[in-house]
Amino acid sequence: MLDLSLYTGSILWLGVIIAMVMVQWLVASLTKASKPGAIPGMPPAQERAHKSFVFRAWRTHQNSIENLGTILGGAVFAIFAGANPVWTQVCLAIIAIARLAHMVLYYAIATNKNPSPRTWFFMLAWLANAVLIGLGFAALIG
Repeated sequence: MLDLSLYTGSILWLGVIIAMVMVQWLVASLTKASKPGAIPGMPPAQERAHKSFVFRAWRTHQNSIENLGTILGGAVFAIFAGANPVWTQVCLAIIAIARLAHMVLYYAIATNKNPSPRTWFFMLAWLANAVLIGLGFAALIG
């Protein structure tokens, strides 16, 4: 029987990740809506470049949504598979902190450079998510 109390820390980090996406949604919506001629679903045409905070706020939120499925899926998979609770929590903490750093850097730095500083935190979160999924498989196999 799955004891969810072992995963309280992991569930807390999941809440942090979800709350962060909600904050990004609010920032993106408010900055876009404050522009004249704003069209729902897209930043205004003149705002489609990294030099624009409206664009960066929108892309930060979109990037988080693009990654949320595998983050939530990896977490649920690891927990239901009975992965090590400590390592599950560590992976989710790394993901949350790396995604927070990614968000802050995306808001702060207007660059088209690739890789940009935010790329390193994107990759750190991606790797932690891959480890999280691996923990789930390891729990099922072993």
